Amino acid sequence: MHDSVQEVIKTRRFLKERLQRDYSTLRGYEAERSNVRQLLQRTAEMGESNSLLLIGPRGAGKTTLINAVLTDLMENKSFVDNTLIVHLDGNLHTDDRIALKSITVQMRLENAADGKVFGSFAENLAFLLQCLKAGDKKSKSVVFVLEEFDLFCTHHNQTLLYNLFDVSQSAQAPICVLGVTCRLDVIELLEKRVKSRFSHRQVFLFPSAHKFEEYVALFQQLMSIPGSKELQAAADRVDSLDLFKSEAFTFQRNHFDGIEYNFDKKHTENWNKQIAKLSKSAAAQKTLQMLYDFDISEAFLKTFIFRLVAQLKPEAPHITGEQLTALAAQYECDDKVELLCGLSVLELCLIITIKHHSSIYDRDPFNFEIIFARFSKFAKVSSTMQGVERAVVLKAFEHLRIVELIMPLSNSGMGKLQKEFEMHKMALTYGQIQQAVQRYQALPTEVAQWAQSSLI
Repeated sequence: MHDSVQEVIKTRRFLKERLQRDYSTLRGYEAERSNVRQLLQRTAEMGESNSLLLIGPRGAGKTTLINAVLTDLMENKSFVDNTLIVHLDGNLHTDDRIALKSITVQMRLENAADGKVFGSFAENLAFLLQCLKAGDKKSKSVVFVLEEFDLFCTHHNQTLLYNLFDVSQSAQAPICVLGVTCRLDVIELLEKRVKSRFSHRQVFLFPSAHKFEEYVALFQQLMSIPGSKELQAAADRVDSLDLFKSEAFTFQRNHFDGIEYNFDKKHTENWNKQIAKLSKSAAAQKTLQMLYDFDISEAFLKTFIFRLVAQLKPEAPHITGEQLTALAAQYECDDKVELLCGLSVLELCLIITIKHHSSIYDRDPFNFEIIFARFSKFAKVSSTMQGVERAVVLKAFEHLRIVELIMPLSNSGMGKLQKEFEMHKMALTYGQIQQAVQRYQALPTEVAQWAQSSLI
């Protein structure tokens, strides 16, 4: 029993780690991958300096492509020995001073730069690159990966970008600048002096519409446990990753170690048979079709599988079709319907009142007084809402505005208009209100019936 518990824990851990760290499953983008690989190889082997922008929507696989190329190149010892990788992120490195400090740390040149005073950013960067030169004057190559590249364009005078592109153009040192962004107009964000130093190489990535059968096959592949040879290959990939001393590529062996995951052969066979059977089941096919229609990207599927795998535990050692369906249902839910289901009965009654008003008056704007007058008619004949004070109803109305289920008109707040008379519009569809009424727990019958009728 203890052994089976350990196998389940190892399975969950292995699958989660592979989903996060193994880039060998990247599909498609062969031409783009080759382009980036050649660029990096020329920088490392021939000392060429280059710059390139990877552009595409979020989740298209831009960062994964770069990591996949670097993982491949790590099998080449000369590339590992002669190249440094520096990762910068526009969300983290919000100004050039922070970015330069991170560059110094990732190059492991804190001691060399300690105590030195530089007159400019360019002088500081030139010193760092000079430090990489060996005795034979051959300089180490540096690959700069700039995530959220468009955010670096907002830095003062775009000093970082100017100096990186200037070095790459003037061949002061062999560097390659890879920018990653989802902004299609990113070139227009560059200042004229920066734009003139950029190579204007751009690679566009868009998720390709694989056949649904390939999508299901990918699901099965990502959920399966590989054989012992594949596990060893995974461990070797991590060993090669460890050869890089960059912050972003320093992984502990115990994070993803094929030898550590020495699965029982019988467990592996049973697990893979169960996953193959699950992939062919009607529940899985329906769920995967919904996910495929929603988002065809590999990143989205991996996120879904990660959440699925996280549900594995000793008392529930297998993934079931019911789990797939339940998890997929969370992607279909409407946030506003969920919000409506969390309102008080009084607040939901006001939403229903607003719906009736909108139906009768063709979605004309409304204020509190209009809605209160219509609500009062219902309250008089209702055992649930009878005797509710005006001040309480006003408070409920204001809460609907706070959670943005109703929105004030832009020009209605001008002057000293009392809040009871400020005009609003509804930020819901009739269908959302209908769903909320059907799903609301313990909703009084008279309120549910009133929602279906507009007689009052």
